Amino acid sequence: MDSTYTSPWMSDDVQSFRKTVRQFIQREFVPQQARWREQHRADAEAWTKAGAIGMLLPDVPQEYGGGGGTFAHEVVVLDELGRAGVHFGSSIQSIVARYILIHGREEQKRNWLPRMARGEVVSAIAMTEPAAGSDLQSIQTVARREGDHYVINGSKTFISNGSQAGLICLALKTDPKAAGPKGISLILVETNGLAGFRAGHPLEKLGRHGQDVSELFFDDMHVPASSLLGPAEGKGFFQMMDHLSYERLAVSVAAVATMERAVDLTTQYVKDRVAFGKPLIEFQNTRMKLAECKTDAQVGRVFLDSCIERFIAGRLDPVTAAMAKYWLTEREFHIADECVQLHGGYGYMVEYPIARMWADCRVQRIYAGTNEIMKEMIAWSL
Repeated sequence: MDSTYTSPWMSDDVQSFRKTVRQFIQREFVPQQARWREQHRADAEAWTKAGAIGMLLPDVPQEYGGGGGTFAHEVVVLDELGRAGVHFGSSIQSIVARYILIHGREEQKRNWLPRMARGEVVSAIAMTEPAAGSDLQSIQTVARREGDHYVINGSKTFISNGSQAGLICLALKTDPKAAGPKGISLILVETNGLAGFRAGHPLEKLGRHGQDVSELFFDDMHVPASSLLGPAEGKGFFQMMDHLSYERLAVSVAAVATMERAVDLTTQYVKDRVAFGKPLIEFQNTRMKLAECKTDAQVGRVFLDSCIERFIAGRLDPVTAAMAKYWLTEREFHIADECVQLHGGYGYMVEYPIARMWADCRVQRIYAGTNEIMKEMIAWSL
């Protein structure tokens, strides 16, 4: 990124927090990446260490154990993880915390948020099912009320943090006969020792091998009725819609961080790599491609910063969030692909960061709502 540009939301406090987070990631996370990729998940102690420095739930009020900051502090965490090429499920932790903070009862907030902030509990949000992705109204997992408990049956797939999660924010139907979204609710499931709950092994993915993504299974699983999130059944779909802008903006932050990192890595590579007796940077095609990528990254950063400012001020609308997620992830993959090409054969080798970045960023155009869904949302606003 151009050193002369400073994001308008970057206060002295946020800049200081960035330095702390950057040093921590370089010291504690980067050296572990090969092992995390092999085991398909971060170590349990990584969560408590991250919690100890305030890296988890930085935008949750201090009265609930969080950092007491704004979304700008969360952006710093996402940005620094992206710059380091580290895939850690802290963004999922923040998303679940936001559901609890806004919709949860006071006892739910005080029970879960401090432990999540300390990294003692890892959380997941379970929406996607084998036959229901972007079409959330088609989910089939069902909760049947029996006295003071719900009995839950069904399954989920592609769940980030799934195999590690001690708390799952579970989307299901409490009224399967209700039309459209009205029968969907969210229930907080504490998984420790819970009969009827099973998490599958982390799934084999194209990229993001250090990030745990798993299937979840619920077979006559009993949870207290008090686990319902919100004041009544049938609110879950609308709760999810309320928070998708937060999730999509988080994806956008990671996309821009990846763009900038890809340009930086490739610029250094083409300065060092010699072909036909001169560095690759001296070839016009190389310079023009990098000029295009650098411009896309810069434009993306400025647009993203505008979205961040609007979100902090409470003025980011869902359509603009969809635009950010769609456009920035498309440019992210385009830049990663161009940079792989400029690396030549080395760009196809997994030992080179650019190859892993290319594979890792492909899913950004799929999750948090596919880019096709984002374009539909934008089209509806026309």
